[in-house]
Amino acid sequence: MVTYVIGDVQGCHQALCRLLELLPFSTQTDKLWFVGDLVNRGPASASVLREIMALGDAADSVLGNHDFHLLMAAAGLQKTGKNDHLEDVLNAPDRDELLNWLRRRPLAARVRGHLIVHAGVVPEWSVCDALRYAQEVEQILHSDHGEEVFAFFQHLYGNRPARWHDHLRGYDRLRAIVNIMARIRFCDALGNLDFAEKRHPKYAPPNMRPWFLYSERKTARNTLVCGHWSTLGLTILPNVLMIDSGALWGGMLTAVRLEDRAVFQAPGQKIQKF
Repeated sequence: MVTYVIGDVQGCHQALCRLLELLPFSTQTDKLWFVGDLVNRGPASASVLREIMALGDAADSVLGNHDFHLLMAAAGLQKTGKNDHLEDVLNAPDRDELLNWLRRRPLAARVRGHLIVHAGVVPEWSVCDALRYAQEVEQILHSDHGEEVFAFFQHLYGNRPARWHDHLRGYDRLRAIVNIMARIRFCDALGNLDFAEKRHPKYAPPNMRPWFLYSERKTARNTLVCGHWSTLGLTILPNVLMIDSGALWGGMLTAVRLEDRAVFQAPGQKIQKF
């Protein structure tokens, strides 16, 4: 069995199809994982979801911040902005099927000795911590009780609390877990987060660094595979694979084979400008 992990697709269906054609991938023996942000900004989010769903058990994805944005918009809790392109999902005849599949994706996954999560983790979390906290969110997201899911989405958006504490409870706790795993870029050594700065690490806020550059972080002996940070570009370090290479911005859509770190890339679609 061979495992490929693919970076942020963000509705770029043509780029995804080109990349899939390049991969020596078999639905019978291999597995595809996506780092989240399957949808939004690109022109064909519904087609991306259908393409991945058609692969059945051979493909899966963790959830990214744009995936949450779609789910909240579908619940009527978030307005779409001028740069959003979610209408093809929201107006699709198979809307419910697409949204239900997306909602039931994990927030984090341990795959072949790697932790896959959309954005990253705070320094004080171990891999086991991340998986345990992710399950707290997944328990609600995967619930068959619509009112429970709706209430969770009602309280999801916001930048507070800006630092993780294990004593957090209720929606503050769930929001913090999602914000860390789906949105983190910069933090300080204590785990205080900055959500405003989205550019290259050279623009790091005072006393902050990219989360993965803290050598003392508890996941330093593990390998994490993430996306989310397109301005960082493809970054392959001994214990981190950052694979959002900006397909949406005219960069490349990247896949990495976990067993040997072989890189496969297809041109993106140049949908957005910085």
